Amino acid sequence: MANHDIKAYLVGAGVGSLAAAVYLIRDGHFPGKNIHIFEEMNITGGSCDGTGSAEKGYVLRGGRMLNDEAYECTWELLKFIPSITDPQISVRDEIIAFDKKVQTHAKARLVDENGKIVDVSSMGFSNKDRMDLMKLTISPEDALKTYTIEQCFSPAFFETNFWYMWATTFAFQPWHSAIEFKRYLNRFMHEFPRIHTLAGVTRTPYNQYDSIILPIIKWLGGQDVHFEMNCKVTDLDFKPSQEEKTIERIHYLDAGKQREITVHNTDLVFVTNGSMTEGYSLGSMTSAPRLGSKGASFTLWENIVRKQPDLGTPSIFSDHIDKSLWESFTVTCKDPIFFDLMENFSGNSYGTGALVTFKDSNWFMSIVLAYQPHFINQPENIKVFWGYSLFPNNIGNYIPKKMSECTGEEILIELCSHLRFHKHIPVILKTSNCIPCMMPFITSQFMPRVRTDRPEVIPKGSTNLAFLGQFAEIPDDVVFTVEYSVRSAQMAVYSLLKLNKEVTPINQHQYDVRILFDTFITSFR
Repeated sequence: MANHDIKAYLVGAGVGSLAAAVYLIRDGHFPGKNIHIFEEMNITGGSCDGTGSAEKGYVLRGGRMLNDEAYECTWELLKFIPSITDPQISVRDEIIAFDKKVQTHAKARLVDENGKIVDVSSMGFSNKDRMDLMKLTISPEDALKTYTIEQCFSPAFFETNFWYMWATTFAFQPWHSAIEFKRYLNRFMHEFPRIHTLAGVTRTPYNQYDSIILPIIKWLGGQDVHFEMNCKVTDLDFKPSQEEKTIERIHYLDAGKQREITVHNTDLVFVTNGSMTEGYSLGSMTSAPRLGSKGASFTLWENIVRKQPDLGTPSIFSDHIDKSLWESFTVTCKDPIFFDLMENFSGNSYGTGALVTFKDSNWFMSIVLAYQPHFINQPENIKVFWGYSLFPNNIGNYIPKKMSECTGEEILIELCSHLRFHKHIPVILKTSNCIPCMMPFITSQFMPRVRTDRPEVIPKGSTNLAFLGQFAEIPDDVVFTVEYSVRSAQMAVYSLLKLNKEVTPINQHQYDVRILFDTFITSFR
């Protein structure tokens, strides 16, 4: 049967589904009108988001950093998508041109308890730390099992400059999976010598929703792809079989009404199982965000596993909120004073710095001032910056409350106090809108697990089902990245359509002699 007779149903409108739709059309020669993307919310992009206005305040739930040498599938995809601001060039070309224009080289990566910039030229390792790192990078994943990072290192390791920088760059906690940490060490080994400046980070001209998601959406819209918004997929029915996994029916809620779709044998179903931003909640300058709970994405995965127990263990990722939550905040400034003060403090003009981490903050807080404007619709007189904290349930150093209980105003006071901007706090509070965001599952994909706790992109016996996103199993690649979702999409489409195309290979930096040498030298700085 020709592809123009097949339909594809994609659950979730995140990066994985959007990329899969592009691959279906570009490489599978699918008619766009045969592709249906179901999204519970009224906006696409999944966890790669960016929304708001100058009047109400802008919101970025999370920050996703790109890497020119490690995002192989992402760059291959974006070479094909026209820029939304200049359709004569690709999104990839637009990003590279911007990155050459505004280069990252942080001069204030860490700040101490006295409000002073820390010298991070040394990683701060002991010989034991170096041996433990080497041991972890060469350990087989099967041997690591469900070990945590803190089980592989001494307590002193978690007070090194390296840990403060690596942990906040990638959002690792000591209780997270040693396997995932190992994968990051290998996948980003080329970044080890420049982790103190983050010079290897590739920035987009605007936030990633405006710079990446919007162009893809525009292209897919031009291909007549159907976006079924405000539709929540609740369950999938499998055909009775001992050997095969074939979806025959999709159950979903459309504006609260129960509906179903019959899936034919030749149709395809792509499921994003689990979501790192599920259950998120926003606060305001005068209110704290609430703590949310499981929603449609994890619940759908649980329903699938009840019928097919070998398709993962969702509870490993969704039942440990106390270990997977953190809190971010987006600040919209009507006065440039904070940006001016930060430029004087850090030595970086906005857009050229990176994460500024307050290593002695009880909340373990970091902020980043992106190039402005950060939103396409952002007025010239408005500035926007973003920050997050890995320990939101700790009492602040200056505000005697847990961050999770703080208003946006109290978060700003804590931040300005770390920077010793005390006398400027009244003006900053008067002219800023800080919107906190609590995310209970944001690092759930880092929870200790074994290989079978995540379903394979194409499960054993599948005839028409693929899994996409952060909770599918992709050997050697790292979760919590745009790349992971895009790679899962490429794998899924090429496999289900049996295309004679190779999935873009992963760069194996850990086997490059030059990179190994540079890493070794850096470890002794």
